[in-house]
Amino acid sequence: MANLVPTKPSISLSISVVCYNSPPDEVKQLLESLLNAILYLGQSQTLSVTPIYLVDNSDQTPLSLDIFAEFGALCTELKVDLRHLHGQGNVGYGQAHNLVLERLDSDYHLILNPDVVLEEAALLEAISFINYKRGIVMLSPNAKDSSGTKQYLCKRYPSVFTLLVRGFFPEFLRSLFRKRLARYEMHELDEKEVSEDIPLVSGCFMFVRTEALKEVGGFDEFYFLYFEDFDLSIRIGKLGKIAYAPNVRIVHHGGNAAKKGFRHLKMFIQSGIRFFNKHGWQLFKQS
Repeated sequence: MANLVPTKPSISLSISVVCYNSPPDEVKQLLESLLNAILYLGQSQTLSVTPIYLVDNSDQTPLSLDIFAEFGALCTELKVDLRHLHGQGNVGYGQAHNLVLERLDSDYHLILNPDVVLEEAALLEAISFINYKRGIVMLSPNAKDSSGTKQYLCKRYPSVFTLLVRGFFPEFLRSLFRKRLARYEMHELDEKEVSEDIPLVSGCFMFVRTEALKEVGGFDEFYFLYFEDFDLSIRIGKLGKIAYAPNVRIVHHGGNAAKKGFRHLKMFIQSGIRFFNKHGWQLFKQS
């Protein structure tokens, strides 16, 4: 698509990544992929200075300064302003991303997890797509995990029962609800067909019109972790369409909350209760 779509003379892009005790190698891998994607994008687009905000929620051990030194020369060459925000403590995922909201004056903003790797053409494909589709306010990519298995970042509105099955049932019981889970995870989305009717998307990669993100006030900061991406999807989806763009490809190394221990399980439940209280409870019936 990228070579078929007329492009703007100049594009402005900003990026925010929230880290919490993230392995330095993981952050380096993300930055390397981001800079490669910006380099590739710059061959087709005139870019203004691109700020990349690394918002570091780590309480005691901030990201190593070696990371910034390693990429400094390339950032200068590509007109990338790599910024490190630290000292706010662990304020949560959504609030950390919101710390940069008032600083943004870009056309588009990319919300990222540190455990993501972009394919070289990902940014060019994203900008080409959203420029061409004027009614789109946010898009979600085509994602695979490190083994090459398809990840389903687009979701339908969940029922409580579906979340229980997906997160906490053993495999032999989950298999009994395969169709329910496939519907929730929108398995009908494939490698080629665009969809412009996506209800909810994962916060690991949200490519959004900055104007729309600022209009809704960014993330709801009452979610410390989990469901803040679904909440943002619902609110920003009132301003326009959310799309699945299969040509925008990433690798995502993340896992689910149920496998991360009791603390994450507790946060997941607390955020889930807040989400359903705010947007409506759906106990058994899956949308």
